[in-house]
Amino acid sequence: MQLYLDSANIGQIKEAASWGILSGVTTNPSLLAKEDPNVDVKQRILEIHKLVGGHLSVEVISTDTTGMLREADEIISWFPEATIKIPMLPQGLAAVKELSKKNIPTNVTLIFNPIQALAAANAGATYVSVFLGRLDDIGMNSVSVLEEITNIWFVHNMDAQIIAASIRNPLHIIQSAKAGAHIATIPYSVLKQSLNHPLTDAGIQQFLKDYDKMQTEIQKIMVDDTDK
Repeated sequence: MQLYLDSANIGQIKEAASWGILSGVTTNPSLLAKEDPNVDVKQRILEIHKLVGGHLSVEVISTDTTGMLREADEIISWFPEATIKIPMLPQGLAAVKELSKKNIPTNVTLIFNPIQALAAANAGATYVSVFLGRLDDIGMNSVSVLEEITNIWFVHNMDAQIIAASIRNPLHIIQSAKAGAHIATIPYSVLKQSLNHPLTDAGIQQFLKDYDKMQTEIQKIMVDDTDK
């Protein structure tokens, strides 16, 4: 399962990219606005892609098909490598169908059930983003929904890749991988948390302590030999 970062924060993206584990980044208008309401979106998107490469989803804000297609064309004009992020609406599916005819990759977002995922795949979506955290928020079993979708994908050998989105904790990452998601897009704080473990920290400290002890013993032996 590939790991994407769900962020528009350059500092976070730069640090996570340095770890060598990212295959892409997803953004949305909310993430961009959170970092800087006056951000130059084009500049930020291109900066992100330069840091990470690979997949980068750029979301449209229109809710009508014509508007989505117009925005998609505009995005592709300055960022040809973009994956166009389209909301799960009938109008969005129509836009996905048109974009797929032009071989423009699309990521259908805000998917919450298997039928929505199937519809997006049939429209020609390259990626379908299933939102786990938001399902949990309303008392639904998000992992069960994700498993239903991945099972359908396995039975029918669907082409679209499944992105586990709205990741809230490290357990979501593990559950997404076990369920068969192709990708998890993860907030910086959750990704960093998932890489830490107290036993790892304790082990490193013990290694360093033992190394220092060994060096002290070596120095002691060298002094004793000199005195002889």
